[in-house]
Amino acid sequence: MRAGVPDSCVRACRQDEAIFLLAILVDLQIIISLIIIMERRVVVTGIGVIHALGEDKQAFYDALLSGKSGISRVKGFDPTDYNCQVGSECVNFKPENYMDPKDARRNDRFVQLAVAASRNAVKDASLDLSKEDASRVGVIIGSGVGGMKTMEEQVVTWYTKGPRRVSPFTIPMLITNMASGVVAIELKVKGPNYCVVSACASGSHAIGDAYNILKHGEAEVMVSGGSEAAITGISFASFCSMKAMATEFNDTPEKSSRPFDAKRCGFVMGEGAGVLILETLEHARARGARILAEVIGYGASSDGFHITQPDPEGTGLMLCMKKALQGVNLDEVGYINAHGTSTLYNDKFETLAFKKVLGEERARRTKISSTKSMTGHLLGAAGGVEAAITTMALVTGELPPTINYENPDPDCDLDYIPNHSIKHQAEVAISDNLGFGGQNACLAFRRWKE
Repeated sequence: MRAGVPDSCVRACRQDEAIFLLAILVDLQIIISLIIIMERRVVVTGIGVIHALGEDKQAFYDALLSGKSGISRVKGFDPTDYNCQVGSECVNFKPENYMDPKDARRNDRFVQLAVAASRNAVKDASLDLSKEDASRVGVIIGSGVGGMKTMEEQVVTWYTKGPRRVSPFTIPMLITNMASGVVAIELKVKGPNYCVVSACASGSHAIGDAYNILKHGEAEVMVSGGSEAAITGISFASFCSMKAMATEFNDTPEKSSRPFDAKRCGFVMGEGAGVLILETLEHARARGARILAEVIGYGASSDGFHITQPDPEGTGLMLCMKKALQGVNLDEVGYINAHGTSTLYNDKFETLAFKKVLGEERARRTKISSTKSMTGHLLGAAGGVEAAITTMALVTGELPPTINYENPDPDCDLDYIPNHSIKHQAEVAISDNLGFGGQNACLAFRRWKE
């Protein structure tokens, strides 16, 4: 007993004080951790693209600025019996230019494309991986479909020749994570490594995950983007059955992809890969890297509406765009690389989402284009290639057009940079992608200024 206070009460008070102090220390530790995370800025230092329009980033971007279409009649299989007979194929791509020919034969085309784009990105970033801590360099490359060509070929082999003739490489060739896995093996890096599969949002989700990994200090460098090689008979047959592909321009392939145009009649499939080198700002500066742009936001959301049709109110896309643009002055958003698939619903509802996020007046001032009018829709690779395009737009101050925009649609009434590129220096640019299943992703980039 102390001054009339029982010892049990004194002990209880001291325990409460200790718990209170401990809680303060824990809160301080959380605050300090959050400050450290907030200070980790993420920048783009390299770009790698493989596409029908070019395997060099500048040649590829120059083709876009000139309004050149990479779409032609499909050559990978005989499309005569298909309603849609056009696509964007990397007909001149030679995987042996990027990997050992023996290894190339043991990998599906989507993996080959991913390796090539990753090597181009590493080269563009002047990144000497032999000087890096391999455990601090990671790879996340998304794909919507994975090894469709391998699956199709091996099913035919199994059906016509029997199970013993199926290749022992079938499973590692077709599983979707193998783009990330093989790129890490080829580059000899050991950091975070997995893939994202979210249909046509895969590439953007992959870059968004890589961005978060760098922000949280789990790596210093990430190789990230998307790869796809799904121009096969079964893919075309499936999408044609859905009535999702363009069917009215088989004789004029370059006219077939026409986002936001009133006479759009479906998407045109493309293949390729787009990969970015992302680094923490501290790491990039320490090695004297040339910085192309800063990643300033990432948003992901779900429509929660339908497996193939986008939300008619644009709510899901609106949510992920708002998240990507948190803390950004919306007046600085000067360019949007739209998902713009050239399908009736997507283009209409995406336009609505832009208006809801930016406001009607601001949305009308913002420059928007769908480069799918020239590249075709690269499915899971779309986000990687379009993030590369968005970065180049900030670097060059020149914006690519939406070609084939000839017939205004009252539901799509914004500035889609019709038919000709323009000079316009945006401070902030965003790229958005939507995938079957109602999965949405948005990336925000800021022009780099020292």
